[in-house]
Amino acid sequence: MKFEVLSKDPACRARRGRLTTSHGMVETPVFMPVGTQASVKSVSPDELEDLNARMILGNTYHLYLRPGGERIARLGGLHQFMHWPRSILTDSGGFQVFSLARINRVEEEGVAFQSHIDGSRHLIRPETAVEIQMQLGSDIAMCFDECTPYPVSYQYASDSMERTLRWAARCKNVHALPQQALFGIVQGSVFLDLRRRCLDGLAEIDFDGYSMGSLSVGESKEEMLAVLEAITPLFPDLKPRYLMGVGTPEDLVEGVRLGVDMFDCVMPTRNARNGMLFTSSGSIQIKNSCYADDPLPIERDCTCYTCRRFSRAYLRHLFLSRELLAYRLNTLHNLHYYLTLMDEMRKAIENGNFEDWRRWFYAQRDGRPS
Repeated sequence: MKFEVLSKDPACRARRGRLTTSHGMVETPVFMPVGTQASVKSVSPDELEDLNARMILGNTYHLYLRPGGERIARLGGLHQFMHWPRSILTDSGGFQVFSLARINRVEEEGVAFQSHIDGSRHLIRPETAVEIQMQLGSDIAMCFDECTPYPVSYQYASDSMERTLRWAARCKNVHALPQQALFGIVQGSVFLDLRRRCLDGLAEIDFDGYSMGSLSVGESKEEMLAVLEAITPLFPDLKPRYLMGVGTPEDLVEGVRLGVDMFDCVMPTRNARNGMLFTSSGSIQIKNSCYADDPLPIERDCTCYTCRRFSRAYLRHLFLSRELLAYRLNTLHNLHYYLTLMDEMRKAIENGNFEDWRRWFYAQRDGRPS
């Protein structure tokens, strides 16, 4: 993997970069659609290419449980398995182990848990998480970390952070796939001194990139932004910075302003399946009765497939009828919105006027779709 910082905005920390993997170039800042189980729900790989998605995310926990890393490896790796020619990042499964599985115990060796699918018992060690990701053959793999909950005591957060550091060293020791980058994950909850200590420890181990974990897990927006404001400038300047699992359009804008390069979140796809659609002036709920006779597209100037062909009235009908097409059309629009938003931010940084663009972004959101 190669990462270049191409330009920086003069008025803030926003930066424009380019990340190159064996599966192509990824322009940053980038949003990665989430393909948890080797599929971005309701849309095809060809449609993702048409949207110009350059990198998507897969999940080690889910793919380990079903269909299994060894099976995917036998079938040619994750790219071939899901017929995706561009870059893939796999997260280590740490968040899912803590949020989905019935945990028996967290210990130094790893995490013992029962599958949320069939109740079978498993032990994932840091080494296991990396070995699975090597079987998957993703372009970027993540270290196995302990996802710190919120709220949490300082002592718990400290112990959890130190364990994450020890696990990171074990991940680095076992990682042996030259074409696959390995990222470390900064933990420490909302305690800035713990976040700094974790980042220092990860930098000593030396990873290909660094990510911020366990944000947007219950803390306030102010607390999340305070962590980003204080810690992001301390990340190594010439390596990519990844904010995991975040977030709303506003979160992406503020993350870019503070120097983040990479984002992922289920929000555009999950909200699409729940009938919430993103526009430049805010979100709309397509099930609302005010759209029953509305001939307009979701957003007038949107160039996505959905907006070029279908009305709000039709989309409302599909959604209320629980037609499968509703999920596809809604998802295509929301992903187009997110990916276009990132493209606009990249152009603003290139032009040196990100702060002007940011003020315009928030001014647009003062109104509602007509």
